[in-house]
Amino acid sequence: MEHEDFADEIRDLNLSYLILAQRMVQRDPASAAVKLGLEAETARWLAALPPAKLVRMASLQIGLPQFRFEAAVLERMAGEKARDELTAALHAAIMAHGATHKKARQQTGEHHDET
Repeated sequence: MEHEDFADEIRDLNLSYLILAQRMVQRDPASAAVKLGLEAETARWLAALPPAKLVRMASLQIGLPQFRFEAAVLERMAGEKARDELTAALHAAIMAHGATHKKARQQTGEHHDET
């Protein structure tokens, strides 16, 4: 069996993801941070990266985009559930995730501007 390392495909995927993520963060940092699962500081850092660094990061031999949901949720999103029901569930998950992080920051005394 021939072994493929998919290096070119991984680089292309990473670069597409980084460019999209950077554009999202530059246009609407708060919304992009939630959609991408980034802390506000990381979003600001990504927005300021020059193209050469994006290309260098894209060349890593690991996939940068990551799914943040369990397999069962992804399977439901791919097929059997109605879109409105899935949107409501996704919104609830995002809100819960944000509330958890806000509470954790308050408990540790961290205060970051999320806008």
